[in-house]
Amino acid sequence: MISVPNNQILAIGSSNTTAAAWIDRNVVAYYPETLISGIAVGDEVFTTVPSSAPMLLPAIQSLYNGLVASNLHTQIKISTPNAASIILDPFPPSQAFFNQSLTQFVLPLLQFLSKTGSPLMMNFYPYYVYMQNKGVVPLDNALFKPLTPSKEMVDPNTLLHYTSVLDAMVDAAYFSMKNLNITDVVVLVSESGWPSKGDSKEPYATIDNANTYNSNLIKHVLDRSGTPLHPETTSSVYIYELFNEDLRSPPISEAHWGLFYGNTTAVYLLHVSNSGTFLANDTTNQTYCIAMDGVDSKTLQAALDWACGPGRANCTEIQPGDDCYYPNNVKNHASYAFDSYYQKEGRAAGSCDFKGVATITTTDPSHGNCLFPGSKKLSSNKTREVMNTTTPHSSNAAGDRLQFIALTLRRRSNIPIISGLLVKELVSFFVVALSSLLFFDIMTPC
Repeated sequence: MISVPNNQILAIGSSNTTAAAWIDRNVVAYYPETLISGIAVGDEVFTTVPSSAPMLLPAIQSLYNGLVASNLHTQIKISTPNAASIILDPFPPSQAFFNQSLTQFVLPLLQFLSKTGSPLMMNFYPYYVYMQNKGVVPLDNALFKPLTPSKEMVDPNTLLHYTSVLDAMVDAAYFSMKNLNITDVVVLVSESGWPSKGDSKEPYATIDNANTYNSNLIKHVLDRSGTPLHPETTSSVYIYELFNEDLRSPPISEAHWGLFYGNTTAVYLLHVSNSGTFLANDTTNQTYCIAMDGVDSKTLQAALDWACGPGRANCTEIQPGDDCYYPNNVKNHASYAFDSYYQKEGRAAGSCDFKGVATITTTDPSHGNCLFPGSKKLSSNKTREVMNTTTPHSSNAAGDRLQFIALTLRRRSNIPIISGLLVKELVSFFVVALSSLLFFDIMTPC
């Protein structure tokens, strides 16, 4: 998906010629070699730049006409991402409605989307819903975690049971459209995610919660289970966001929504059961499990004792006289033991936790003559790879539901960066294409 920056809406909405030139320059010049699935016109225009609201639909229509002229209107859909705040009274979903002060803009937009078969794009963040409703919305409900029936949200008007905040938000959009007699427009979640770090007022912005939310979000999309109101329809979702934006203004969480740091190493590794380890082997060459910073020695020692005892990690290298004994402190020894257990368990989800005192890293913790278990495994794998370089690989091994298409990112002038890029190396990238359209998004204007 490519985006039209908010500051270009007035010019494009005022001139069909400008719109056609934008399509020629940013779409026609690259399609189909570049896989463009949609155009996002502006971002949260109704709430962030309301002065541009009257020109938003004219801009969308002019760009659509440009797609029609190039015969691309059936392959590439066009819409505009909206803030969740344009929907009022979203809980329970059946009571939701669009802000009536925006109806003069929202209704014509929905009618256009209905006519052209385009989606309603909504930016939905269960994180903010939870933070604003602590004590009312259970954290597990925001994170897609399994709930007991007593904790499920029940819409008293429809008796529909909601096990996730995101599903409730999506259905609130459907009910809001229904109130305007629009029933054939699909909701597309153009942004959703969870921050991995926050300040003292944001205690739930953690790596564990971010990993849990985004991993479970991917599972939810792959399950194709839809929502309670529309189980037959699974919304496409763009995860916000690919990279941390370290120059963002406070609060701290604003700079920590990414799956990757700016140096392209993973912040955390997403795990999707029944689909293998998702991203783990495709974003890093190797991962390790080490002790977290700031954990007291007593807690670390207990975790170390478990790893070397009941956990059956190989701890011989951290004994006196062996290569990994120094530095002789509990953190170093715990890191080695944690990595031994983590590698022994095949880097399975949950195998690098140790009651919250361990973390996954893509930086090799080996030092001097001390080679961590993950490094030994990597060296062994490299040897096997050299031996197997003549073995052909089937292009159909991933099956019909998931395809990995290797691309090379080429920066070209005057075009927004294409969404859907997963970092492999500085030059080689991967686009993940799912039959249910799961995307990873960088909404970066040119």
